Amino acid sequence: MKKITLLQLRNKLVLIIFFLFAITNVMAQEKISLDEDWKFHFGHAANVEKDFDYSKTALLHKSNVFATTIVHPKFIDSTWQKINVPHDWLVELPFVKSEQVEMDSHGYKPVGGAYPETSIGWYRKHFSVDKSKSNKRFEMQFDGIYRNAEIWLNGFYVGTNFSGYVGNSYDVTDYINFEGDNVLVIRVDATQYEGWFYEGAGIYRHVWLHITDKIFIPEDGVFVYADVKDKKATVTVETMVQNNLLNQANATVYCYVTDRKGTVLAKTAIQKIKLDSRKGQTIKHQVAIKNPELWSLENPYLYRVVSVLQSENQIVHQNKTRFGIKTVKFDAKEGFFLNGKPLKIQGTNNHQDHAGIGSALPDYMQYYRIKLLKEMGCNAYRASHNAPTPELLEACDSLGMLVLDEQRLLNSSPEYIDQFTRILKRDRNHPSVFLWSIGNEEQNIQGNEYGKKIAQTLLAIQKDIDPTRTSTYAADMGNDFKGVNEVIPIRGFNYREYAVADYHKDHPNQPLLGTEMGSTVTTRGIYEKDETRAYVPDQDITHPWWASKAETWWKLAAENNYWLGGFIWTGFDYRGEPTPYKWPNINSHFGIMDVCGFPKNIYYYYKSWWTNEDVLHLSPHWNWPDKVGKPIDVWVNSNADEVELFLNEKSLGKKTMERNSHLQWNVLYEPGTLEAIAYKKGKKITAKIETTGQATNVVLTPDKTILMADGKDANVVNISITDEKGREVPTANNPIAFTISENAKIIGVGNGDPSSHEADTYKEGNWQRSAFNGKCQVIIQAGKNVGDVKLEAKSNGLKSGAVVLKLKK
Repeated sequence: MKKITLLQLRNKLVLIIFFLFAITNVMAQEKISLDEDWKFHFGHAANVEKDFDYSKTALLHKSNVFATTIVHPKFIDSTWQKINVPHDWLVELPFVKSEQVEMDSHGYKPVGGAYPETSIGWYRKHFSVDKSKSNKRFEMQFDGIYRNAEIWLNGFYVGTNFSGYVGNSYDVTDYINFEGDNVLVIRVDATQYEGWFYEGAGIYRHVWLHITDKIFIPEDGVFVYADVKDKKATVTVETMVQNNLLNQANATVYCYVTDRKGTVLAKTAIQKIKLDSRKGQTIKHQVAIKNPELWSLENPYLYRVVSVLQSENQIVHQNKTRFGIKTVKFDAKEGFFLNGKPLKIQGTNNHQDHAGIGSALPDYMQYYRIKLLKEMGCNAYRASHNAPTPELLEACDSLGMLVLDEQRLLNSSPEYIDQFTRILKRDRNHPSVFLWSIGNEEQNIQGNEYGKKIAQTLLAIQKDIDPTRTSTYAADMGNDFKGVNEVIPIRGFNYREYAVADYHKDHPNQPLLGTEMGSTVTTRGIYEKDETRAYVPDQDITHPWWASKAETWWKLAAENNYWLGGFIWTGFDYRGEPTPYKWPNINSHFGIMDVCGFPKNIYYYYKSWWTNEDVLHLSPHWNWPDKVGKPIDVWVNSNADEVELFLNEKSLGKKTMERNSHLQWNVLYEPGTLEAIAYKKGKKITAKIETTGQATNVVLTPDKTILMADGKDANVVNISITDEKGREVPTANNPIAFTISENAKIIGVGNGDPSSHEADTYKEGNWQRSAFNGKCQVIIQAGKNVGDVKLEAKSNGLKSGAVVLKLKK
């Protein structure tokens, strides 16, 4: 018989015990998705009858007296539109040309006070709860509703969440019906704006039902942080316990930490507590981890801490929290340090919408977008200008991306303090979050005593809730010190890069960060200014008066240690805020990538200097039949030491590459092959562009070929138009029709054209989109059955393309 040691026996017993704990935990608590099977209908902001008599009868003086109103559980909603959430009703609406100031900011979609018929949305959801759970506690969690959402359950008013970005949770224990349907009703009012960019409308993030014992760990009730010294991490776990019983109760709490494989590394002592009725208590534990794996951009290692709550010898709640161990340092003279190593912040600002789907992104899309940014060399993400969705932070935790997490407004009223508190508690365990921002560009107050006092209040709240981090503020001010800048720990500069050196000289002990930099405006694949279509050239040459070119700001940041680094405006184009034009533009030109995530030429400038990869990129394309014999301005983006350019094998000269710059040649056009040969530390690198033939094929390239058959997983399929040799035709704008087999659906289409007014969504069977400069994109969502899914793309005169994707459990 094989002998086992006492240590092996102990480890086996530990695994058995924790397995039993997990089984008990499933029985004691549940987190149920309420994303599916909703009903949706427009209301009306200016017509009571068209808003289901809301303003006359919805909030009566007695609870649950709603005989004929929309919030009554028996209201008939059988004719309403069937939808799942996340849902953005705005992306489904047509574009509308309007002189309303807000319309260009929001992408010319009909929302706001001028469009009362499409600015109110009603949602209804039916669900049941087993009677065996009647002794449990129930909580509704809404991750994000845009905006001013009023919520009822079974006719009872639950609450109003004002913010379009910060979610909220509500205890609904007293309102649960165990004998029949529970009916959740939500009125969403998007008549007012919180930003000056596309914000969407509706329940655009997840909805959850939490079922727990009445002694429980609240959502966001665990705070984990670590102090690293001499190859040892002291991990502190603060666990909040709440007693919602009507009597006093005894309980015990302990924690254990595992590595990413689930191996238990440390366990705390069991702590006894006594909880008064309807009261809570926070218990602090500490454990030591030797030689910890530090969370970094290259190795985003995540540990797990499990807080275990017991009452009457039963596990009533377990909370599993992923966390990372890292050190950060902000030095006013030497810059930013992650885990003791200097790191220049190479960040991008981003709004949260994507081509075709608006703000209602499937979870997969968060990972897809962060992956694209990392491939460019981006190492930091500023959530501008609002709290991000939780799944974005999870993607950044898992993939290795720092996050500047931002409060929407510089305001210390009870409402905004509550919002800020919720952001801090929700996001403070994410290792990706390295810095908080208390606001952005509040011109009327940022430079005076009002701004200073509000900032001091918010900073005190931040330090109380999360003493492990510090804050910045995104100020569009130059060498100005009064107001917020007097008290903010990290001075943020929105543009004004020319003032950073003088500010540093005057305030040498305050670290400096470019919170918004650059803002070159470019249109992918366009090389001449086009005021009719509202396009700008796809090179680093055009920017608004208040901004700068990429090379202007990045040279300053890269070459001066006192710059912590900066965040480009923006990583992706986004709907709304068209600049420098208005209509027919419906989205911005600021992105390093377009709204689909297709790179523009400026992408390769940043990739040259933000990565260690060999980069050699030529632009523009080489399809210019009307310019034979005329000069073409050729740009080369590279991090090589020198580059030689050839046209049809004839040398056009060799040039030395200046760091953080690019090279240019003026070339008389002739069709054929333009080739660059570069040398980097003796290594030869080549790249070429060719004059292509006519478009002949539609080619589909999926981001992945296997999806989870869960009804939620998604995938991006990029479409290219190529010639018979397989070369992408950079001027092809062919219309393309799409069909998809059963068990999956298309949820959005896009092409990156900032002036396209084609629909983002269609009824099944009618999906279509024109290519823009050789490309377009389809976003699909998986069904729930295992099997193959075929997506086909057809265009008249071209050979059709198709891709087969597998759905697996």
